[in-house]
Amino acid sequence: MAPRALRPFAHHDYRVLVTALIASVFGQGMWAVAMVYQVKTLGGGPVELSVVATATSLGIVLLVLAGGIAADRLSKRKIIIAVELASLLVMASVSTLALTGTIAIWHLAIAGFIHGAGAAFFFPSYSALLPKMLPPEDLLAANGMEGTFRPVLQQAAGPAVAGMIVAAYSPAIAVAGIVICHLIAVIILLQLPHKAEYDAHLAADEIRPSVLEDLKEGVTYTVKTPWLLWTLLFAVISVLSMMGPIEVLLPFVVTDQLLGDASMFGFLLASYGIGAAIGSLGTASLRLPRRYLTLMLAVWGFGSLPLAAVGYIYQFWIMSALFVVLGITGGIGQVIWGTLLQRRVPPHMMGRVSSLDFFVSLALLPVSMALAGPLSHVIPIPVIFIIAGVVSPVIAVIAWLAGRMYDDEIRHPLNDAPPESDEREDTVIGHGGVGVTLGADATAVTGASNLASPHDLECAEQEKR
Repeated sequence: MAPRALRPFAHHDYRVLVTALIASVFGQGMWAVAMVYQVKTLGGGPVELSVVATATSLGIVLLVLAGGIAADRLSKRKIIIAVELASLLVMASVSTLALTGTIAIWHLAIAGFIHGAGAAFFFPSYSALLPKMLPPEDLLAANGMEGTFRPVLQQAAGPAVAGMIVAAYSPAIAVAGIVICHLIAVIILLQLPHKAEYDAHLAADEIRPSVLEDLKEGVTYTVKTPWLLWTLLFAVISVLSMMGPIEVLLPFVVTDQLLGDASMFGFLLASYGIGAAIGSLGTASLRLPRRYLTLMLAVWGFGSLPLAAVGYIYQFWIMSALFVVLGITGGIGQVIWGTLLQRRVPPHMMGRVSSLDFFVSLALLPVSMALAGPLSHVIPIPVIFIIAGVVSPVIAVIAWLAGRMYDDEIRHPLNDAPPESDEREDTVIGHGGVGVTLGADATAVTGASNLASPHDLECAEQEKR
């Protein structure tokens, strides 16, 4: 029998999807370096670089909700292929402009926006497609594998290769390498077969609700689902308290405390990526724990405590080890969270809920970045990192209690074995005469009289609570 972490590779469609994703992620890692040095080659500085980076962020934030709605209404397979094709065309245009010496900063900004918009449509569709490809017991391993190769390729291998190409040739040649990555991804994705379950959730002849009604349904489900709502609230506050200090103030810690340079800062971020890969792979190799909500919030919340020591560390190896720990705990929590969404969110809302997750998690990121710098002139940097380290554990405990997660995880077990018929209730949502199973929270029953609407399901869940 194959190791648990490798079981998803027994499925042909998953092998196709993940191979294309590896090529795409590697290209994204290359873009992070090629874009910076292309800006510098044009004589740009921090302001110009900020313009391109902001354009990328806007592409994600402004369109991620639309991406989630599209994932639930349209063919997820076609969306993923279209995103990769768009990335191929954009990078080919950037490469051509750069090689001919006609590129400008505004070209890079537009490319960044489209790149961000592609991510806004890609990841909700990917998250919604994965449960259609794999049985529930393999989702943890699949999310763990993604959490393993993504930081390795996007934060380490991709940037390293791009850096060598830029040093030996030019940023334009590095962008040409990105074009090859996306071309490979498109060719591979075209091998993904047409299947009804990979396409729109609603039947072709069914009257579709409006886009606003779709969005309202996703938001309503999120607000009325305690474990989901409180985890997202925890994420918002954690991002606000942690990401600004890490992204804005850590470079100054490296310079002033560790007496290092940009390469040392890069190695610290790579340490986090290595830790995330270790945590993800380890989680993928094990069974989903019985107390999955408790473990997820514990590793995410208390895993931030090492940040409290950042302002008092003067040895690089200690700081590097600290970021490996941060990466491990972050990787464990992320794999559990991704699996949890795919197992417990109703399939017809998976795209919208995952996009809401994406949107909420990023909502206060710019605020955190904007506050960190000015606060450092009022509050000593070591104190800011202490605050960043202790806020998340407190909010994690509050979320765990307020969301009654200690009770929810017992009532909704997510183990690998198929549940016995008397261990959980059976409910199906009907859409145009087609019954859709609701993940691990419900299983299908026979008989048209047993079909329940989303409203009926929500009422039943509230009564059980």
